[in-house]
Amino acid sequence: MYRNLIKIAAGLTFGIVVLGAFVRLSDAGLGCPDWPGCYGHVTVPDEAHELASAQANFPHQPVEARKGWIEMIHRYFASTLGVLIIAIAAMSWRRRAVQPLGLPLFLVGLVVFQGLLGMWTVTLRLYPAVVTAHLIGGMTTLAFLIWLLLRQYRSPSASPQPHAMRSVARLALAVLAIQIVLGGWVSTNYAALACSDFPQCHGTWSPVADYANGFYPLRELGRTAGGELLQQEALTAIHWVHRIGALFTFFAVGYLGYRLFQRVEHKLMAAALCAALALQIVLGIANVLLNLPLPLAVAHNAVAALLLVVLVTINYRLHNNNLPV
Repeated sequence: MYRNLIKIAAGLTFGIVVLGAFVRLSDAGLGCPDWPGCYGHVTVPDEAHELASAQANFPHQPVEARKGWIEMIHRYFASTLGVLIIAIAAMSWRRRAVQPLGLPLFLVGLVVFQGLLGMWTVTLRLYPAVVTAHLIGGMTTLAFLIWLLLRQYRSPSASPQPHAMRSVARLALAVLAIQIVLGGWVSTNYAALACSDFPQCHGTWSPVADYANGFYPLRELGRTAGGELLQQEALTAIHWVHRIGALFTFFAVGYLGYRLFQRVEHKLMAAALCAALALQIVLGIANVLLNLPLPLAVAHNAVAALLLVVLVTINYRLHNNNLPV
């Protein structure tokens, strides 16, 4: 039951990460202008008196039911995940003689902090640093739930893994984590189409870019630190750095896949890693060339989460020889 609960929580977290991308990309992050309810209700208002009350309390934001429901469904799933993680921590406490308690308790703290980030996302009006942190928190929750799930399995000892391969796996995971952060910064600043051509940007390998304003974290959405409108050059900087990061990710993760293919016991995970990497590259290019269609943009986020799951699994198994890859 404990293992199944972790499986459900991990699967739900993956779904929440994808749904969160859909919320962001469909511009529904402020579909409900308050938190935790929606226009003061636990559901999106639809009755005449509820709509009148909503408009009276929030006169500058008309009720958009579609966006409101997208946002509230995301909150319902996130709240359910919080309950599941608390239940996992409670069961870990009961099993503390045989089950390490640190990671479940950390997950409880993390999901509470995620709730606060969700609130600040609304109250601070999509402040890019907060929204990006919210994305990072979701990915981190997913990674640690996968790690916790893998700890529940035992199998006969595998052959010792070369230290160099473990180092390559750690490097690939670190590079992917940085790239996920850069991708989140692109998304939260709406810079996905700042470069509309590929592989160059604005027809050059060295586009005019404002890196200082683009990557200044403590600013409002669409504004510089001084409160002026964020210019195209800043968005170009954000997008271009993400592309450069994609190149580093391709080499780091691709090299790990190559090393894994050299050992017969690792071929299955190597194939999964390379397939996810190839799909992510295709989706990234397609999003630029096809003008960011919503299904492909959401899929790009989903495959990033999938790559994270695969890399966490590989790292766990390479560092715990009781599990063959």
